[in-house]
Amino acid sequence: MMKKLVSMVMSLLLLAGVLVGCSLENGTTTGDKKEGTKKDGDMKIGLSISTLNNPFFVTLKEGAEKAAKEENVQLIVVDAQNDSAKQINDIEDLIQQGVDLILVNPTDSSAITSAVESANNANIPVITVDRSADGGKVVTHIASDNVTGGKMAGEFLIEKLKDGGNVVELEGIPGSSAARERGEGFHQVIDKTSNIKVVAKQAADFDRAKGLSVMENILQSHSDIKAVFAHNDEMALGALEALEARGMKDVIVVGFDATEDAVKAVKDGKMAATVAQKPELIGESAVKTALKVLKGEKVEKFIPVPLELVKGN
Repeated sequence: MMKKLVSMVMSLLLLAGVLVGCSLENGTTTGDKKEGTKKDGDMKIGLSISTLNNPFFVTLKEGAEKAAKEENVQLIVVDAQNDSAKQINDIEDLIQQGVDLILVNPTDSSAITSAVESANNANIPVITVDRSADGGKVVTHIASDNVTGGKMAGEFLIEKLKDGGNVVELEGIPGSSAARERGEGFHQVIDKTSNIKVVAKQAADFDRAKGLSVMENILQSHSDIKAVFAHNDEMALGALEALEARGMKDVIVVGFDATEDAVKAVKDGKMAATVAQKPELIGESAVKTALKVLKGEKVEKFIPVPLELVKGN
């Protein structure tokens, strides 16, 4: 009986030893798989774009895709179609897909806060691109200095309108940081002049068709204008169409973004100038910065992309 009991105890001890050994082996494997040790090819980045109906953001997307291919990173692009609610849902989907980082170009800087906070709660880093977010934790913001760009447009009009005159301002999407900041920079310069007056300013939502219709409405009550400043080229081109339809070819039109159509209009003498951003560079920088963040490297809170004024002869 005693021998049988000893034999059972020895068997149990041997079994326990085997189980402990297995447990230790599994624990070592799990411990080696630390967060942040993913290879570039395993990293998955989400990019939420405000709209791909705008050539500027198409170019930005292409810049991001180019960098992702070069860096061997998976990039998932979603188009919010200028709909804040859709953008929030898109970001929730990216979170569910287990992306490692989210790049977001907000439709509305305030409305995007809840989506940024959702990513924060899921421990997914967020980087804002071209437009900022009003809330939530953002690692860095990559964009041109929109206030400086607005000032450049204002200074150009002051140079051109030496005798003064009435000006129309077409604003971007209300609530977007780009519209807010471009308008702020423009007014910092224009409001200091005594002979230049902004007689009308209205939102046309960064859209060419809306730029056309809003400009048509403004011209019904303000036909004596010398210049138009639009917060982006799409609206500027829409305004140009409205002006040409009324035979007003001497009105100075200034846009923002330097899209292909706008640069051509400047070269053809139809638009006077456009503030040139570099959307491809913004997209490339966004992906490369995302990789730095995922590798634990420190990045600046704001990464500026240079601006320049493209003007006719």
